Amino acid sequence: MQHSSSAPASLLAAPTRRRLLAGLGAGLGAAAAAGALAACGGRTSPVSPAADPSPAGPSASSGGALMIGAIPDQDPEILQRLYGLVADSMAEATGLAVTYRPVTDYAAAVSLFRTGDLDLVWFGGLTGVQARRQTPGAVVVAQRDIDEDFRSVFVVNEATGLAPSQDLTALADLRFTYGSQTSTSGFLMPASFLTEQGVDPRGFPGGPGYSGSHDATLQLVASGSYEAGVLNEQVWVARSEAGEVDPAVRLFSRTPPYHDYHWLLGPDAVERLGEDLPERLQDYFLGLSADDPDDARVLELFGAGSFVEARASDYARIEAVGEQLGLLR
Repeated sequence: MQHSSSAPASLLAAPTRRRLLAGLGAGLGAAAAAGALAACGGRTSPVSPAADPSPAGPSASSGGALMIGAIPDQDPEILQRLYGLVADSMAEATGLAVTYRPVTDYAAAVSLFRTGDLDLVWFGGLTGVQARRQTPGAVVVAQRDIDEDFRSVFVVNEATGLAPSQDLTALADLRFTYGSQTSTSGFLMPASFLTEQGVDPRGFPGGPGYSGSHDATLQLVASGSYEAGVLNEQVWVARSEAGEVDPAVRLFSRTPPYHDYHWLLGPDAVERLGEDLPERLQDYFLGLSADDPDDARVLELFGAGSFVEARASDYARIEAVGEQLGLLR
């Protein structure tokens, strides 16, 4: 892919191996969220019927399995393949029975967390804020090291003739698609950065599209259905390095950094599995070491060098932007 030599160095800087692997991990938990449903007979929600309800690890002796999930922000086949390893690792390290299944949309992950059908969920920044607002007592457990410095990328179809730039005003007259409307990296923060440069984030010709996932955004821009779009940088890097990005799609701009993905634990799980559960889970995540082969596999899947502590206050900016865009209630 050819870039203009006049592009800013920060825009064209080569991503690290960690960022490449994060393309798998940025939505890695996304396959997780449907599992809670089968354990709560009679409830209805958009879940995948293909999920295996069997818990990983030892049988739960105090209130059943830990039900884990996440927002579905990537290709579900990729996520289905990878996330079982995470459940197995967590079960072995904590002694808990761990069950995971995927949900089909972001709202379902938030809803199932609110009802207690999902205990531990890998949320993006915005969905995490939504979930905490709807679930008093929810605890932020951990984030990846890369989530302290997360970014999105704007991409364009080569037919636009646009060279890489930090000036986003060139996008205003293009047919444009976001990812999910509740995606932090696929809508919320990009919309904020567009607004800062005087571009109406909902004022694109014909109105913006919402593809539903980062992979779908790439496909729509490649086909020319939309001339430009925005997605999670980790997905962009992973797909690019794997040779899976259509040559018609070109990088246009990287956003400034912001906090994003994190693990959120529900209060029902603490009541059911013990008051020390938040500490046990935090010890597990923060204790993952790249020097241990088994731990390294988990970290690699998440595209992380480590997990680090996270606080609800890390997402104050996301909460403020969500309020401005009318995405929080």
